[in-house]
Amino acid sequence: MQYHALSLSKHGYNVTFVGFLDSKPHGDVLRQERIQIVPITEVKGFQVGPKLFTYVSKVLLQCLQLLRVLLQMDTQSHILMQNPPGLPGIAVAWLVCVLRGSSFIIDWHNYGFTIMALSLGHKHPVVRLAKWYEHFFGPLSDQNLCVTEAMKEDLRQNWGVRATTLYDRPASVFRETPVKQQHQLFMRLKETHPQFRDNSSDVETEKEERTVFSVRDITDDTVTLRADRPALLISSTSWTEDEDFSILLKALEDYEGFIKGGAALPSLVCVITGKGPQKQHYLKLIDSLHLDHVQICTPWLEAEDYPVLLGSADLGVCLHMSSSGLDLPMKVVDMFGCCLPVCAIGFNCLNELVKHEENGLIFKDSQELAEQLKCLLSEFPGSGGKLGLYRLNLRSSRGQRWDDNWDQHVLPLLSAK
Repeated sequence: MQYHALSLSKHGYNVTFVGFLDSKPHGDVLRQERIQIVPITEVKGFQVGPKLFTYVSKVLLQCLQLLRVLLQMDTQSHILMQNPPGLPGIAVAWLVCVLRGSSFIIDWHNYGFTIMALSLGHKHPVVRLAKWYEHFFGPLSDQNLCVTEAMKEDLRQNWGVRATTLYDRPASVFRETPVKQQHQLFMRLKETHPQFRDNSSDVETEKEERTVFSVRDITDDTVTLRADRPALLISSTSWTEDEDFSILLKALEDYEGFIKGGAALPSLVCVITGKGPQKQHYLKLIDSLHLDHVQICTPWLEAEDYPVLLGSADLGVCLHMSSSGLDLPMKVVDMFGCCLPVCAIGFNCLNELVKHEENGLIFKDSQELAEQLKCLLSEFPGSGGKLGLYRLNLRSSRGQRWDDNWDQHVLPLLSAK
């Protein structure tokens, strides 16, 4: 949604950006004079009585809060919202559009009821209500965007909604990171994360500035990547039910076993970024592991640092399993923008993004992921082998970036009111 806001502002629209301010928006959003940020607070509902009462009260309070915010703003020509979360946003936004004559656009990234079903089950009354809600209010929109051809067809057949497929594309900030910029990031990260520190005994602090991955010669300011560096593995997550990180942790244990069994493989530093409801659960699992050749850290990065880290990594892992089987993980889009090959857990329409044995690999379980890590890193840090081939393929097949893709598919909808 930050990309949408920036694209709208570049085309002369004044944008009011409404949302939870849980994390700092990207600097480009903050600097854009045409974008006004209106934060809304998380509503907890009444913490008495049964859980259903708490949930219903939360939704009603959110309705009132969002309705007040939208009606206090100047009249908008368009209201663009992302679904999920759609409860209660879809109904409230539709009502405001009716009252004010605005055009209502939904950007369908998934279905909210399928995400709820991960924890409650498809037969739960709340899930059934959420499904009815989305099916009733979703088709009331004036225009629709979606993220896959599979979702476009599902919306048409089962929802009566005609949508334009807007594949997520990486912004221009997602690119391979120059070595000097990599070193600068590693130096900042090593201040808080020991996994980035060089603990060898021959550190020449007067002449060299070192991390576990890089060395800067202070005399001439040249930076090189170390030949003995570990491989940098990255996985980003929102720590929710549709990402089972025990798969990755078990694969890392198996990878450790390969090394202890005599396999000529590099050590690993695995960086898992993000925050969410299950993070503490997985942090406990990580703390229980006893690994000598694999180190794991879970930093929370500023928006400007995240693409730099992706562009510095050697391999990405995606555990997004898709509650509906119809959406695609934006994290992989960003990784591909950095020409970073990916191992991704498979689901129905993933092949619209990840081409197996072309720009990455698709796996079904932890054992298969461990074997893929072993295969791809067998020639590290050399540029040969499958890992090098996939990176070359990504470099040669770079498609549209976000701006061109948005101009082609979204801009015409704004003039179709």
